[in-house]
Amino acid sequence: MWIADKWQDYELIDCSSGEKLERWGSYILVRPDPQAIWNTPRANRLWEKRDARYLRSESGGGSWEKGGLPSSWSVNYGELCFNVKPMNFKHTGLFPEQAVNWDWASKKIRNAGRHVSVLNLFAYTGAATLACAKAGASVCHVDAAKGMVAWGKENASASGLSDAPIRWIVDDCAKFVEREIRRGRKYDALIMDPPSYGRGPGGEIWKLEKDLWPFVLLCRGVLSDDPLFVLINSYTTGLSPSVLTYVTESIFTADFGGRSESSEIGLPVTDSGLVLPCGASCRWEA
Repeated sequence: MWIADKWQDYELIDCSSGEKLERWGSYILVRPDPQAIWNTPRANRLWEKRDARYLRSESGGGSWEKGGLPSSWSVNYGELCFNVKPMNFKHTGLFPEQAVNWDWASKKIRNAGRHVSVLNLFAYTGAATLACAKAGASVCHVDAAKGMVAWGKENASASGLSDAPIRWIVDDCAKFVEREIRRGRKYDALIMDPPSYGRGPGGEIWKLEKDLWPFVLLCRGVLSDDPLFVLINSYTTGLSPSVLTYVTESIFTADFGGRSESSEIGLPVTDSGLVLPCGASCRWEA
């Protein structure tokens, strides 16, 4: 498992009975997590002294009990700064387990010995975008949600990267890639975090199990002749990491050589000394 264990401003304190107890900067949150199926004792007093808790509704969705929590605040990871805030459906605008991939991508870029251009698809609030830009890459950041792209720009400003070579694009990712192929534009690295399920701007239904293969195959068309890496993240329950390896080996290794490696990613749990699994990632590198 690849573990994001270098955080200072984030901590997974405990997890039990379908919830996790977290520290985001100086604030304590309790959020649902379906992976925490164990019913271990909640001995830590912070379970009751939390600043906010997200409660699921039996009819779907849920709501925050915010207490004294501010509407937004910032957390740092190394030289990067992110604005976080309680959003609908339990999220905060940042997935801290992905830090293990930010570090990996940054190292690949710094060690490349050449300029690297990165295409980040389903890029959300831009954490991977900023990590790559800080490492010296030029980045094209694409997400269909205008608010998420605006949030990414805020994070760039907070991280001192307002003038970094980042293109901020609000668009459907597949349609954007198709246009880039027609334009003949190429990238040295691809990062993608496709949703398990979603709807396109024209009502098109996206389902990862059905659509991931054709989408990754399409993205092959924007890779340069000397690609550096491809990183694919998945939070789809039941889709094993080895499935992602099969996809990347069949598409990228078959054309460029190199190798793929997939694994669960996770966060260390302070109170138990164990690791909470938080999805899967596949790394292909030339």
